[in-house]
Amino acid sequence: MPEQERKKETGQAEQKQQQSKPQPASESAGTDISFIKEKVKERPVNKRKLLKRTMITASMAVIFGLIACFTFLVLEPVFSNWLYPEEEPEPVQLQEESENEEMLPEDMVLETESEEESAPPVQTTVVERVELNISDYQTLYSNLYKMVQEVSKSMVTVIGITSDTDWLNNPYENEGQNAGLIVADNGRELLILTEKEIVDQSEELNVVFSDNTQVQAELKQADPTVGLAVISVKLTDIPDTTREIISPAKLGSSSNSGLLATPVAALGRPLGTANSVVYGMITSSDSALHLTDGNYQLLTTDIYGSTFGSGVITNLSGQVLGIICQENSSEDTPNLITAYGISGLKNLIEKLSNGQPSAFLGIFGTDVPQEIQETQGVPAGAYVTGIVMDSPAMVAGIQSGDVIVQIGTEPIASFSDYTKTLMGLLPDTEVTLTVMRQVQDEYQEMAVDVLLNTLE
Repeated sequence: MPEQERKKETGQAEQKQQQSKPQPASESAGTDISFIKEKVKERPVNKRKLLKRTMITASMAVIFGLIACFTFLVLEPVFSNWLYPEEEPEPVQLQEESENEEMLPEDMVLETESEEESAPPVQTTVVERVELNISDYQTLYSNLYKMVQEVSKSMVTVIGITSDTDWLNNPYENEGQNAGLIVADNGRELLILTEKEIVDQSEELNVVFSDNTQVQAELKQADPTVGLAVISVKLTDIPDTTREIISPAKLGSSSNSGLLATPVAALGRPLGTANSVVYGMITSSDSALHLTDGNYQLLTTDIYGSTFGSGVITNLSGQVLGIICQENSSEDTPNLITAYGISGLKNLIEKLSNGQPSAFLGIFGTDVPQEIQETQGVPAGAYVTGIVMDSPAMVAGIQSGDVIVQIGTEPIASFSDYTKTLMGLLPDTEVTLTVMRQVQDEYQEMAVDVLLNTLE
Protein backbone atom coordinates (compact mmCIF):
# COMPACT_ATOMS: atom_id res chain seq x y z
CA MET A 1 0.00 0.00 0.00
CA PRO A 2 2.72 2.46 0.73
CA GLU A 3 4.45 1.53 -2.48
CA GLN A 4 1.32 2.27 -4.46
CA GLU A 5 1.00 5.69 -2.84
CA ARG A 6 4.67 6.38 -3.60
CA LYS A 7 4.12 5.58 -7.30
CA LYS A 8 1.05 7.71 -7.34
CA GLU A 9 2.92 10.74 -5.94
CA THR A 10 5.78 10.15 -8.38
CA GLY A 11 3.33 10.17 -11.26
CA GLN A 12 1.71 13.35 -10.10
CA ALA A 13 5.12 15.09 -9.84
CA GLU A 14 6.06 14.09 -13.38
CA GLN A 15 2.73 15.33 -14.63
CA LYS A 16 3.33 18.78 -13.01
CA GLN A 17 6.82 18.99 -14.54
CA GLN A 18 5.41 18.31 -17.98
CA GLN A 19 2.74 21.04 -17.53
CA SER A 20 5.37 23.60 -16.42
CA LYS A 21 7.61 23.09 -19.47
CA PRO A 22 7.32 25.96 -22.03
CA GLN A 23 5.37 25.10 -25.09
CA PRO A 24 6.55 26.04 -28.58
CA ALA A 25 6.20 29.76 -29.53
CA SER A 26 4.10 29.05 -32.54
CA GLU A 27 1.51 27.23 -30.54
CA SER A 28 1.25 29.78 -27.71
CA ALA A 29 1.23 32.78 -30.08
CA GLY A 30 -1.55 31.39 -32.09
CA THR A 31 -3.61 30.76 -29.01
CA ASP A 32 -3.08 34.36 -27.58
CA ILE A 33 -3.87 36.24 -30.80
CA SER A 34 -7.06 34.36 -31.27
CA PHE A 35 -8.04 35.28 -27.74
CA ILE A 36 -7.39 39.07 -27.72
CA LYS A 37 -8.27 39.98 -31.29
CA GLU A 38 -11.20 42.47 -31.34
CA LYS A 39 -12.49 45.35 -33.43
CA VAL A 40 -12.19 48.96 -31.90
CA LYS A 41 -15.11 51.17 -32.84
CA GLU A 42 -14.72 55.05 -32.55
CA ARG A 43 -17.20 56.84 -30.37
CA PRO A 44 -19.44 59.22 -32.37
CA VAL A 45 -18.85 63.00 -31.78
CA ASN A 46 -21.75 64.98 -30.29
CA LYS A 47 -21.37 68.28 -32.15
CA ARG A 48 -24.10 70.06 -30.17
CA LYS A 49 -22.51 69.19 -26.84
CA LEU A 50 -19.04 70.20 -28.15
CA LEU A 51 -20.39 73.56 -29.34
CA LYS A 52 -22.10 74.12 -26.01
CA ARG A 53 -18.92 73.40 -24.06
CA THR A 54 -16.91 75.68 -26.35
CA MET A 55 -19.36 78.55 -25.83
CA ILE A 56 -19.34 78.03 -22.07
CA THR A 57 -15.53 78.05 -22.00
CA ALA A 58 -15.37 81.21 -24.13
CA SER A 59 -17.97 82.95 -21.96
CA MET A 60 -16.11 82.06 -18.79
CA ALA A 61 -12.90 83.39 -20.34
CA VAL A 62 -14.59 86.70 -21.22
CA ILE A 63 -16.13 87.02 -17.75
CA PHE A 64 -12.80 86.23 -16.11
CA GLY A 65 -11.08 88.82 -18.31
CA LEU A 66 -13.64 91.49 -17.42
CA ILE A 67 -13.34 90.74 -13.71
CA ALA A 68 -9.55 90.85 -13.98
CA CYS A 69 -9.64 94.20 -15.81
CA PHE A 70 -12.09 95.70 -13.32
CA THR A 71 -10.02 94.46 -10.38
CA PHE A 72 -6.86 95.91 -11.93
CA LEU A 73 -8.45 99.28 -12.58
CA VAL A 74 -9.80 99.48 -9.03
CA LEU A 75 -6.79 98.18 -7.16
CA GLU A 76 -3.99 99.57 -9.32
CA PRO A 77 -4.25 103.12 -7.93
CA VAL A 78 -4.46 101.73 -4.40
CA PHE A 79 -1.33 99.60 -4.80
CA SER A 80 0.45 102.42 -6.66
CA ASN A 81 -0.28 104.89 -3.88
CA TRP A 82 0.76 102.28 -1.33
CA LEU A 83 4.01 101.34 -3.07
CA TYR A 84 4.79 104.79 -4.48
CA PRO A 85 2.97 107.32 -2.28
CA GLU A 86 2.53 110.72 -3.94
CA GLU A 87 3.47 113.67 -1.80
CA GLU A 88 0.66 116.05 -0.93
CA PRO A 89 1.18 119.59 -2.20
CA GLU A 90 2.35 122.01 0.42
CA PRO A 91 -0.28 124.61 1.36
CA VAL A 92 0.55 128.00 -0.10
CA GLN A 93 1.22 130.64 2.51
CA LEU A 94 2.49 134.01 1.41
CA GLN A 95 4.93 135.87 3.56
CA GLU A 96 3.24 138.27 5.94
CA GLU A 97 4.05 141.92 5.50
CA SER A 98 6.32 143.48 8.06
CA GLU A 99 5.44 146.75 9.64
CA ASN A 100 6.34 149.87 7.73
CA GLU A 101 9.96 150.64 8.48
CA GLU A 102 10.40 153.53 6.10
CA MET A 103 11.33 156.91 7.48
CA LEU A 104 8.64 159.53 7.22
CA PRO A 105 9.44 163.20 6.50
CA GLU A 106 8.39 164.32 9.99
CA ASP A 107 10.69 161.71 11.51
CA MET A 108 13.57 163.11 9.49
CA VAL A 109 12.84 166.64 10.74
CA LEU A 110 12.72 165.58 14.38
CA GLU A 111 15.90 163.57 14.03
CA THR A 112 17.67 166.54 12.41
CA GLU A 113 16.56 168.88 15.18
CA SER A 114 17.74 166.55 17.92
CA GLU A 115 21.09 166.16 16.20
CA GLU A 116 21.44 169.93 15.91
CA GLU A 117 20.72 170.35 19.62
CA SER A 118 23.19 167.71 20.77
CA ALA A 119 25.94 168.06 18.17
CA PRO A 120 28.14 171.08 17.56
CA PRO A 121 27.46 173.10 14.42
CA VAL A 122 28.93 171.56 11.30
CA GLN A 123 30.52 173.61 8.61
CA THR A 124 28.40 173.51 5.47
CA THR A 125 29.90 173.01 2.06
CA VAL A 126 28.43 173.96 -1.27
CA VAL A 127 28.14 171.10 -3.74
CA GLU A 128 28.58 172.22 -7.28
CA ARG A 129 25.85 171.46 -9.75
CA VAL A 130 26.04 168.08 -11.47
CA GLU A 131 24.99 167.83 -15.08
CA LEU A 132 23.89 164.53 -16.61
CA ASN A 133 24.75 163.59 -20.13
CA ILE A 134 23.33 161.00 -22.52
CA SER A 135 25.55 158.22 -21.19
CA ASP A 136 24.11 158.78 -17.70
CA TYR A 137 20.59 158.31 -19.03
CA GLN A 138 21.70 155.23 -20.90
CA THR A 139 23.16 153.81 -17.70
CA LEU A 140 19.95 154.63 -15.81
CA TYR A 141 17.68 152.87 -18.31
CA SER A 142 20.11 150.00 -18.64
CA ASN A 143 19.83 149.39 -14.89
CA LEU A 144 16.04 149.66 -15.12
CA TYR A 145 16.02 147.07 -17.88
CA LYS A 146 18.13 144.69 -15.78
CA MET A 147 15.51 144.96 -13.05
CA VAL A 148 12.73 144.30 -15.58
CA GLN A 149 14.56 141.23 -16.92
CA GLU A 150 14.75 139.82 -13.40
CA VAL A 151 11.04 140.37 -12.78
CA SER A 152 10.22 138.89 -16.22
CA LYS A 153 11.37 135.50 -14.95
CA SER A 154 8.18 135.51 -12.86
CA MET A 155 5.95 136.64 -15.76
CA VAL A 156 4.18 134.36 -18.24
CA THR A 157 1.82 134.72 -21.17
CA VAL A 158 -1.46 132.86 -20.74
CA ILE A 159 -2.96 131.65 -24.03
CA GLY A 160 -6.61 130.68 -24.15
CA ILE A 161 -7.65 128.50 -27.11
CA THR A 162 -11.22 128.12 -28.37
CA SER A 163 -12.48 126.08 -31.34
CA ASP A 164 -15.16 127.24 -33.74
CA THR A 165 -16.33 126.87 -37.34
CA ASP A 166 -16.62 129.50 -40.06
CA TRP A 167 -19.60 130.09 -42.36
CA LEU A 168 -18.30 127.33 -44.65
CA ASN A 169 -18.31 124.94 -41.68
CA ASN A 170 -14.52 124.79 -41.64
CA PRO A 171 -13.04 124.38 -38.16
CA TYR A 172 -10.57 126.93 -36.83
CA GLU A 173 -9.05 128.01 -33.51
CA ASN A 174 -9.03 131.38 -31.77
CA GLU A 175 -6.32 132.41 -29.36
CA GLY A 176 -6.64 135.02 -26.64
CA GLN A 177 -3.66 136.19 -24.64
CA ASN A 178 -3.22 137.65 -21.19
CA ALA A 179 -0.38 138.25 -18.76
CA GLY A 180 0.17 135.96 -15.77
CA LEU A 181 2.28 136.13 -12.62
CA ILE A 182 3.95 133.14 -10.95
CA VAL A 183 2.90 133.49 -7.31
CA ALA A 184 3.85 130.18 -5.67
CA ASP A 185 5.31 126.69 -5.99
CA ASN A 186 3.61 124.05 -3.81
CA GLY A 187 6.08 121.27 -4.60
CA ARG A 188 3.85 119.68 -7.23
CA GLU A 189 2.51 122.61 -9.24
CA LEU A 190 3.51 126.07 -10.32
CA LEU A 191 0.65 128.48 -9.48
CA ILE A 192 -0.01 131.45 -11.76
CA LEU A 193 -2.29 134.43 -11.14
CA THR A 194 -4.15 135.77 -14.18
CA GLU A 195 -7.48 137.29 -15.20
CA LYS A 196 -10.59 135.13 -14.85
CA GLU A 197 -12.03 136.29 -18.16
CA ILE A 198 -9.52 134.44 -20.33
CA VAL A 199 -10.13 131.26 -18.32
CA ASP A 200 -13.90 131.49 -18.78
CA GLN A 201 -13.64 132.07 -22.52
CA SER A 202 -11.16 129.26 -23.27
CA GLU A 203 -11.47 125.55 -23.86
CA GLU A 204 -7.75 124.98 -23.37
CA LEU A 205 -5.10 126.95 -21.47
CA ASN A 206 -1.40 127.15 -22.30
CA VAL A 207 1.35 129.05 -20.55
CA VAL A 208 4.43 130.51 -22.25
CA PHE A 209 7.38 131.14 -19.93
CA SER A 210 10.11 133.74 -20.34
CA ASP A 211 12.26 131.34 -22.41
CA ASN A 212 9.32 130.70 -24.82
CA THR A 213 8.64 127.22 -23.40
CA GLN A 214 4.93 126.43 -23.75
CA VAL A 215 3.15 124.11 -21.30
CA GLN A 216 -0.51 123.20 -20.82
CA ALA A 217 -2.25 124.56 -17.71
CA GLU A 218 -5.55 124.04 -15.92
CA LEU A 219 -7.76 126.10 -13.63
CA LYS A 220 -7.05 125.86 -9.91
CA GLN A 221 -9.66 128.29 -8.57
CA ALA A 222 -11.24 131.61 -9.54
CA ASP A 223 -12.87 134.56 -7.79
CA PRO A 224 -15.63 136.32 -9.74
CA THR A 225 -15.71 139.37 -7.46
CA VAL A 226 -12.26 140.69 -8.34
CA GLY A 227 -12.10 138.84 -11.66
CA LEU A 228 -8.87 136.96 -10.91
CA ALA A 229 -8.01 133.28 -11.17
CA VAL A 230 -5.12 130.99 -10.30
CA ILE A 231 -4.13 128.37 -12.87
CA SER A 232 -1.64 125.55 -12.28
CA VAL A 233 1.11 123.89 -14.29
CA LYS A 234 2.54 120.53 -13.22
CA LEU A 235 6.22 120.76 -12.38
CA THR A 236 6.84 117.48 -14.18
CA ASP A 237 5.64 119.10 -17.43
CA ILE A 238 8.19 121.91 -17.20
CA PRO A 239 11.68 121.18 -18.65
CA ASP A 240 14.55 121.33 -16.18
CA THR A 241 16.22 124.13 -18.14
CA THR A 242 13.09 126.26 -17.77
CA ARG A 243 12.69 125.48 -14.08
CA GLU A 244 16.20 126.78 -13.46
CA ILE A 245 15.28 130.14 -14.97
CA ILE A 246 11.78 130.89 -13.65
CA SER A 247 10.87 131.73 -10.05
CA PRO A 248 7.85 132.97 -8.05
CA ALA A 249 7.46 136.73 -7.89
CA LYS A 250 8.50 138.87 -4.95
CA LEU A 251 5.36 140.48 -3.54
CA GLY A 252 5.88 143.85 -1.94
CA SER A 253 3.57 146.02 0.16
CA SER A 254 1.06 148.50 -1.18
CA SER A 255 -0.02 149.68 2.28
CA ASN A 256 3.02 151.90 2.89
CA SER A 257 2.13 155.50 3.55
CA GLY A 258 4.99 156.70 1.35
CA LEU A 259 3.73 154.97 -1.78
CA LEU A 260 2.64 158.18 -3.48
CA ALA A 261 5.04 159.32 -6.25
CA THR A 262 6.96 156.04 -6.08
CA PRO A 263 8.70 155.26 -9.40
CA VAL A 264 7.30 152.07 -10.89
CA ALA A 265 7.47 149.92 -13.99
CA ALA A 266 4.50 148.25 -15.65
CA LEU A 267 5.28 144.99 -17.42
CA GLY A 268 3.51 142.00 -18.85
CA ARG A 269 1.04 143.35 -21.40
CA PRO A 270 0.41 146.96 -20.27
CA LEU A 271 0.34 148.15 -23.91
CA GLY A 272 -1.73 145.17 -25.07
CA THR A 273 1.26 143.35 -26.55
CA ALA A 274 3.37 140.63 -24.94
CA ASN A 275 6.52 141.59 -23.01
CA SER A 276 5.88 145.34 -23.21
CA VAL A 277 7.40 147.62 -20.55
CA VAL A 278 6.60 151.22 -19.57
CA TYR A 279 7.80 153.43 -16.72
CA GLY A 280 6.13 156.07 -14.57
CA MET A 281 5.04 156.72 -10.99
CA ILE A 282 2.12 156.13 -8.65
CA THR A 283 -0.24 159.11 -8.63
CA SER A 284 -2.69 157.89 -5.94
CA SER A 285 -2.97 155.02 -3.50
CA ASP A 286 -5.90 155.93 -1.27
CA SER A 287 -8.73 155.04 -3.68
CA ALA A 288 -10.86 152.00 -2.86
CA LEU A 289 -13.07 149.75 -4.95
CA HIS A 290 -16.15 148.70 -2.96
CA LEU A 291 -17.08 145.15 -3.96
CA THR A 292 -19.19 142.41 -2.41
CA ASP A 293 -17.74 141.27 0.94
CA GLY A 294 -14.57 143.29 0.44
CA ASN A 295 -13.01 146.65 -0.33
CA TYR A 296 -9.87 146.65 -2.44
CA GLN A 297 -7.18 149.31 -2.78
CA LEU A 298 -6.69 150.89 -6.19
CA LEU A 299 -3.37 152.27 -7.35
CA THR A 300 -3.38 154.78 -10.20
CA THR A 301 -0.34 155.78 -12.24
CA ASP A 302 0.65 158.31 -14.90
CA ILE A 303 1.58 155.44 -17.26
CA TYR A 304 -0.27 155.51 -20.57
CA GLY A 305 -1.33 152.00 -21.59
CA SER A 306 -3.98 149.98 -23.38
CA THR A 307 -7.54 149.74 -22.10
CA PHE A 308 -7.09 145.98 -22.54
CA GLY A 309 -3.71 145.94 -20.81
CA SER A 310 -2.75 143.36 -18.18
CA GLY A 311 0.25 142.55 -16.04
CA VAL A 312 1.80 144.01 -12.91
CA ILE A 313 3.42 147.17 -11.59
CA THR A 314 6.65 146.86 -9.62
CA ASN A 315 8.90 149.18 -7.67
CA LEU A 316 12.54 149.64 -8.63
CA SER A 317 13.52 146.80 -6.28
CA GLY A 318 11.56 144.34 -8.41
CA GLN A 319 8.75 143.85 -5.88
CA VAL A 320 5.20 143.57 -7.19
CA LEU A 321 3.02 146.39 -5.86
CA GLY A 322 -0.15 145.82 -7.88
CA ILE A 323 -2.05 143.69 -10.40
CA ILE A 324 -3.20 145.69 -13.42
CA CYS A 325 -7.01 145.92 -13.73
CA GLN A 326 -7.88 148.32 -16.54
CA GLU A 327 -11.63 147.63 -16.25
CA ASN A 328 -11.54 149.70 -13.04
CA SER A 329 -9.89 152.75 -14.62
CA SER A 330 -11.61 156.10 -14.33
CA GLU A 331 -13.97 156.98 -17.17
CA ASP A 332 -12.13 160.21 -17.99
CA THR A 333 -8.68 158.53 -17.97
CA PRO A 334 -9.32 155.03 -19.37
CA ASN A 335 -5.80 154.62 -20.74
CA LEU A 336 -3.91 155.34 -17.53
CA ILE A 337 -2.70 152.15 -15.86
CA THR A 338 -4.74 151.19 -12.77
CA ALA A 339 -3.98 148.26 -10.48
CA TYR A 340 -5.26 146.41 -7.41
CA GLY A 341 -2.94 146.99 -4.45
CA ILE A 342 -1.14 143.72 -3.77
CA SER A 343 -1.54 143.92 0.03
CA GLY A 344 -5.33 143.52 -0.17
CA LEU A 345 -5.01 140.53 -2.50
CA LYS A 346 -2.59 138.33 -0.59
CA ASN A 347 -5.20 136.43 1.44
CA LEU A 348 -7.25 135.88 -1.72
CA ILE A 349 -4.20 134.66 -3.65
CA GLU A 350 -3.43 132.16 -0.88
CA LYS A 351 -6.97 130.79 -0.96
CA LEU A 352 -7.12 130.50 -4.74
CA SER A 353 -3.66 128.87 -4.83
CA ASN A 354 -4.85 126.23 -2.35
CA GLY A 355 -7.87 125.48 -4.54
CA GLN A 356 -10.42 126.69 -2.02
CA PRO A 357 -13.66 128.33 -3.20
CA SER A 358 -14.63 131.70 -1.77
CA ALA A 359 -17.45 131.93 0.75
CA PHE A 360 -20.23 134.39 0.02
CA LEU A 361 -22.24 136.37 2.58
CA GLY A 362 -23.37 139.24 0.38
CA ILE A 363 -22.87 142.64 2.00
CA PHE A 364 -21.26 145.96 1.11
CA GLY A 365 -19.57 147.74 3.96
CA THR A 366 -17.00 150.12 5.34
CA ASP A 367 -15.13 151.01 8.53
CA VAL A 368 -16.60 153.13 11.30
CA PRO A 369 -14.36 156.22 11.70
CA GLN A 370 -13.08 157.00 15.16
CA GLU A 371 -14.82 160.37 15.13
CA ILE A 372 -18.20 158.77 14.38
CA GLN A 373 -17.65 156.26 17.17
CA GLU A 374 -17.07 159.06 19.66
CA THR A 375 -19.68 161.57 18.53
CA GLN A 376 -22.56 159.30 17.47
CA GLY A 377 -21.89 156.23 19.56
CA VAL A 378 -21.63 153.84 16.61
CA PRO A 379 -19.67 150.75 17.71
CA ALA A 380 -16.45 149.76 15.93
CA GLY A 381 -16.83 146.97 13.40
CA ALA A 382 -17.89 146.28 9.82
CA TYR A 383 -20.64 148.80 9.03
CA VAL A 384 -23.14 147.38 6.53
CA THR A 385 -23.96 149.85 3.75
CA GLY A 386 -25.85 147.49 1.43
CA ILE A 387 -27.16 143.95 0.96
CA VAL A 388 -26.99 141.80 -2.17
CA MET A 389 -30.40 140.53 -3.27
CA ASP A 390 -31.17 136.90 -2.35
CA SER A 391 -27.81 136.58 -0.59
CA PRO A 392 -27.25 134.62 2.66
CA ALA A 393 -27.10 137.97 4.47
CA MET A 394 -30.57 138.93 3.23
CA VAL A 395 -31.96 135.49 4.07
CA ALA A 396 -30.55 135.79 7.60
CA GLY A 397 -32.15 139.21 8.11
CA ILE A 398 -29.07 141.44 8.14
CA GLN A 399 -29.95 145.05 7.34
CA SER A 400 -28.19 148.17 6.15
CA GLY A 401 -26.94 150.10 9.15
CA ASP A 402 -26.05 146.99 11.15
CA VAL A 403 -22.53 146.73 12.53
CA ILE A 404 -20.92 143.28 12.52
CA VAL A 405 -18.69 143.04 15.58
CA GLN A 406 -17.98 139.30 15.68
CA ILE A 407 -17.98 136.27 13.33
CA GLY A 408 -18.03 133.06 15.31
CA THR A 409 -15.38 133.66 17.95
CA GLU A 410 -13.38 136.18 15.88
CA PRO A 411 -13.80 139.84 16.91
CA ILE A 412 -14.37 142.30 14.05
CA ALA A 413 -13.06 145.84 14.55
CA SER A 414 -13.05 146.97 10.91
CA PHE A 415 -14.31 145.96 7.49
CA SER A 416 -10.87 144.61 6.62
CA ASP A 417 -11.15 142.30 9.65
CA TYR A 418 -14.50 141.13 8.31
CA THR A 419 -13.02 140.41 4.85
CA LYS A 420 -10.02 138.57 6.28
CA THR A 421 -12.17 136.41 8.60
CA LEU A 422 -14.65 135.58 5.84
CA MET A 423 -11.72 134.63 3.59
CA GLY A 424 -10.78 131.94 6.10
CA LEU A 425 -14.21 130.28 5.89
CA LEU A 426 -15.57 127.84 3.31
CA PRO A 427 -18.97 127.70 1.58
CA ASP A 428 -21.78 125.72 3.23
CA THR A 429 -20.44 126.71 6.65
CA GLU A 430 -22.94 127.90 9.24
CA VAL A 431 -21.62 130.72 11.43
CA THR A 432 -23.09 132.99 14.06
CA LEU A 433 -22.68 136.71 13.51
CA THR A 434 -22.82 139.10 16.43
CA VAL A 435 -24.50 142.25 15.13
CA MET A 436 -25.12 145.62 16.74
CA ARG A 437 -28.41 147.12 15.52
CA GLN A 438 -29.70 150.57 16.29
CA VAL A 439 -32.98 150.50 18.18
CA GLN A 440 -34.30 154.00 18.85
CA ASP A 441 -31.30 155.87 20.33
CA GLU A 442 -29.03 152.96 21.22
CA TYR A 443 -27.36 149.94 19.68
CA GLN A 444 -28.45 146.53 20.86
CA GLU A 445 -26.57 143.29 20.39
CA MET A 446 -28.16 140.39 18.53
CA ALA A 447 -26.97 137.01 17.22
CA VAL A 448 -27.69 135.96 13.65
CA ASP A 449 -27.10 132.47 12.25
CA VAL A 450 -25.97 132.52 8.62
CA LEU A 451 -25.33 129.69 6.15
CA LEU A 452 -22.57 130.85 3.83
CA ASN A 453 -22.98 130.23 0.13
CA THR A 454 -20.58 129.65 -2.76
CA LEU A 455 -19.41 132.74 -4.56
CA GLU A 456 -20.42 132.44 -8.21
